[in-house]
Amino acid sequence: MSLFPELDGPPSDRLFFGIFPEAPVAEAIAGRARDLKGRLGLSGAPLTPDRFHVTLHHIGDYAGLPRGIVAQALEAGEAAGAAAPFEVSFDKAASFNNRGNNPFVLQGGEGLSSLHAFQKTLGLSMAHAGLGKQVAKQFNPHVTLLYDRALAPEAAVEPVSWTVSEFVLIHSLLGQTRHIVLGRWPLKG
Repeated sequence: MSLFPELDGPPSDRLFFGIFPEAPVAEAIAGRARDLKGRLGLSGAPLTPDRFHVTLHHIGDYAGLPRGIVAQALEAGEAAGAAAPFEVSFDKAASFNNRGNNPFVLQGGEGLSSLHAFQKTLGLSMAHAGLGKQVAKQFNPHVTLLYDRALAPEAAVEPVSWTVSEFVLIHSLLGQTRHIVLGRWPLKG
């Protein structure tokens, strides 16, 4: 018998911290996705611009929304919100091999050093809030553009850059392509 019977069963809810580009940048990303799809002969449909994001920490998948974990995540978000805004720049695209449902993503190099630093800061805030087990051990920042059966090799792209001025706690309804913002923190540093 589980301590949390309301959370038994197949996962239906995902919690994660993420950053989302502003609408004009998301539209530019959509343009890159269309161009790369054609240039590389991919067949998957690009995600809609409102879906483009970078996951900072995947907190977990649950059968139901675990209120205690949400409260801890909100506490962690509040603590990490004191950071300063920072720039990100994605300058290459490639596929991740996921056995047939392969994400084709934007990635970057040096243009993501501040993002790496912020992700670590958020991880420390999560650990202080009691979510240490949910802190990502590795971080490969990316923006998923589309999913495809084919694997595309790494390709340089015109950089997509923006200033990250906030981060969010997202409740994702699995299989429904719906994101509900549970917490939003402007970076004020």
